[in-house]
Amino acid sequence: MNISRKKHLTKNKTTFQYIKSDMQLYIMLLPFLLFYIIFVYKPMWGLQAAFRDYNMFKGMAESPWVGLDNFNAVFKSPYFGRILRNTLLISTYSLLFSFPMPIILALLLNEVRSTKYKSFIQTCTYLPHFISTVVVAGMVTSFLAPSTGIVNIILSKLGFEKIYFLSKPEYFRTIFITQGIWQGAGYSSIVYIAALSGIDMALYEAAKIDGCGRWKQTLHITLPGLLPTIVMIFIINVGNILNVGYEKIILLYQPATYETADVISTYVYRMGIENADYGISTAIGLFNSVVGFIFVFTANTLSNKINGMGLW
Repeated sequence: MNISRKKHLTKNKTTFQYIKSDMQLYIMLLPFLLFYIIFVYKPMWGLQAAFRDYNMFKGMAESPWVGLDNFNAVFKSPYFGRILRNTLLISTYSLLFSFPMPIILALLLNEVRSTKYKSFIQTCTYLPHFISTVVVAGMVTSFLAPSTGIVNIILSKLGFEKIYFLSKPEYFRTIFITQGIWQGAGYSSIVYIAALSGIDMALYEAAKIDGCGRWKQTLHITLPGLLPTIVMIFIINVGNILNVGYEKIILLYQPATYETADVISTYVYRMGIENADYGISTAIGLFNSVVGFIFVFTANTLSNKINGMGLW
């Protein structure tokens, strides 16, 4: 008993000493833990609004329990098919066109030998990320204005008719994806550039000795070195496939473009903020989160089976 108790005390003392030795790191971690507890986990209490006829004046406890009625209302809504289709299409197009752009940009910058020129290009491509979404949407609106927009002025000079792009449903997805690429590609490439810096230069030297050119070095050294980072970010993006940024869409869309622009997040905004139907908005938000988790789990499982890499 005494030996067992002594071992137990020694173990506790060792654990305490271990924590004490890294106390500064735990203190640095504390704000992030508090952030997630206060702003992520605590609000989960409100998820039960999806199963209640929530009234903000009655409160959560006094609002009547309605079970799955809110979900039935969402799935039977005439707009559900439209918002789900638009969300999946915009997210899929983003994965096809926006996701590869930072990778391509990082590979191109990796080939630049002039330090000054490389720094200039990086600065120019990073800057759009730090411009407010409202400002970017205003720029897009100004550029595509039917009478004074530079795009329509060029079309007019070339002999084409002017087009009010933001009122045409068929143009909205292209505008949204292009804006996202311009604003985010440079900043998103930072993580790939960092991954490139971690590749052993001896591999490139050995490839040169074997007669490999830049293209073969990229195929057989650079891309395999980037693969773990690409897989990780791809899985995260797949998990966010239903989380299309509603801020930019709300700033750009209008009733004329709802056919191709209305997505789950904008529908939640209209139902929750404009119509004050918190039960419906919470139900579709919960549906969105569950589907996102399924996508992440599926993508991670497939990635582990195919190439042995994943988030967990």
